[in-house]
Amino acid sequence: MRRGAHLHFITSPDPPQGAPSGDFHDSTRGNRSLPTPRALATGAHLRQNGAVSADIDALDAEFSTLSPRRAVARALERFGEDLVISFSGAEDVLLVHYAAESGLPFRVLSLDTGRLHPETLRFLAAVEERYQLRVEVAFPQASAVEDLVRAKGLFSFYRDGHGECCQIRKVEPLRRHLAPRRAWITGQRRDQSPGTRSTLRPAEHDPVFLGKDGPLIKLSPLWSTTSAEVWDTIRALDIPHNPLHARGMISIGCEPCTRPILPGQHEREGRWWWEEGTKKECGLHTGGAPGPE
Repeated sequence: MRRGAHLHFITSPDPPQGAPSGDFHDSTRGNRSLPTPRALATGAHLRQNGAVSADIDALDAEFSTLSPRRAVARALERFGEDLVISFSGAEDVLLVHYAAESGLPFRVLSLDTGRLHPETLRFLAAVEERYQLRVEVAFPQASAVEDLVRAKGLFSFYRDGHGECCQIRKVEPLRRHLAPRRAWITGQRRDQSPGTRSTLRPAEHDPVFLGKDGPLIKLSPLWSTTSAEVWDTIRALDIPHNPLHARGMISIGCEPCTRPILPGQHEREGRWWWEEGTKKECGLHTGGAPGPE
């Protein structure tokens, strides 16, 4: 096994109230009232703690000068075990490759919503084999999924928007697994969704999630990289990729919410196509409210 890879398979059954789930303690459970991440990142908390704001500004300035490869290595150097790499089963596999190249220990986290394509699940297994690691897989709370399906059926998002389903299947499990960390790496790029990601920075306080010290730091090494540049690199380095890309699915999510795009269409037009173009986010990066984002 390659030195530095972590072996963890994290499941998420319904734990007792206030109990830890898997290897991670869920700091959002119980009766304690927490301020929202957006309030922590932009409100009185930072006004009273200027050093925190200054630190993220310095981090952003540093990472804005780094190549994606160097940014991944620098993040691992700086945050170590307090950092996790988010892997969606799409072209953000490039981040996993860069982490493996660094020779440093790293953790990779992915979501299994219960609605992924079989091809995506097999791709996750191929990445594990290629890089000799075990992807940490986070699952939604079974009771929340059951309640939603019993109340509204399996495809309620076609009628009333994807926000509620994504909140249960994506936002909540990711919040639970990011709570013990100080930072995470995402594969976000500015060109992925011009309407919602055009102001993306390489380092910023996450607007959705809290970490163990308060505001979670979100690092996006590919922030200014284009889709074409990402794919040129994947092909040049012979990095494994999801076979769904070859079928015209550029932005890949859950099976019912992903379809191929036509020539000339933006990659996000293959996601939640029944909703207006300004709502092409699942809540992981834009506030996490239980409505469409």
